[in-house]
Amino acid sequence: MSWQFDPRHLVTLAAVVRLGSFAAAAEELGYTQSAVSQQIAELERRVGARVVVRRPVRATEAGQVLLDTEAAISMSMSRAATELAALAEGTVGEVRLGAFISAAASIVPPALARLRAACPGVHIALRELEQRETHALLFRGEIDLAITFDYEHAPVPVPTGLRQERLMDDPIMVVLPIGHPLAEADNVTPTDLPSDAWINTPVDFRDLAASPAVGDRGSGQRLDFDGMDFRTALNLVAAGLGVALLPRLLLLDAPTSVVVLPMQKPTLVRRLYTCRLDTRGVTAPIRRLETYLREAATEL
Repeated sequence: MSWQFDPRHLVTLAAVVRLGSFAAAAEELGYTQSAVSQQIAELERRVGARVVVRRPVRATEAGQVLLDTEAAISMSMSRAATELAALAEGTVGEVRLGAFISAAASIVPPALARLRAACPGVHIALRELEQRETHALLFRGEIDLAITFDYEHAPVPVPTGLRQERLMDDPIMVVLPIGHPLAEADNVTPTDLPSDAWINTPVDFRDLAASPAVGDRGSGQRLDFDGMDFRTALNLVAAGLGVALLPRLLLLDAPTSVVVLPMQKPTLVRRLYTCRLDTRGVTAPIRRLETYLREAATEL
């Protein structure tokens, strides 16, 4: 059977049967008795069957089917209203966070723990990303919030349509094997080391004023690493294969076989951001997570 009806007619039917009177239903619903009778008649016309027996007033079999339907609709609407209110309060919903590896391993866990404690009904999804993927995933709606980065000496403009907010500064450090002659120094400049000592990383000092001195040829044993994962470069340093420039976030749990020193002349900084679609409104769980990420960043 294919037909449509006004859900308000089901509410009227439920009131009539529950109260046992067209007049009482009209008073409760704020209608005239004639309006109630017309709604029931229209419902019967659309159903093609009687839905109530008039004396005494009670539901027919067809009417009981509709009453069950009305109860199910009322329950669904109540659930929807509860979930919408909870969503606004940040107690249910979903948050899909994207983050590059070192952020995902350091800032993100305590922030997500706070979100889980505050909003246990929120479903959390964490996706480790490479930087180049992030903006496209935000635009496609595959993630809700991301942690992104650029470098102070090489800023990257945020694409139109995205909102980016500063999260923290992550200084770039010089990482040496523990037995290196400069391991006891207070700080290091790139020119303190021959060019063949460096393992190139995504933070490439050769593009900066700290390039090796003219005439420095080293020993010719430079290790060229073609990759984007800072952890691989860190492990290469730990194995004694060279030195590298790496962000401090990666070095919070550095192996004991390396020494981490501040870099001077120039100092380098990786800048971290939260990034999401630039919309008028944002759900409460996402707002909460942005706050928790900032708190976690300040505690590192």
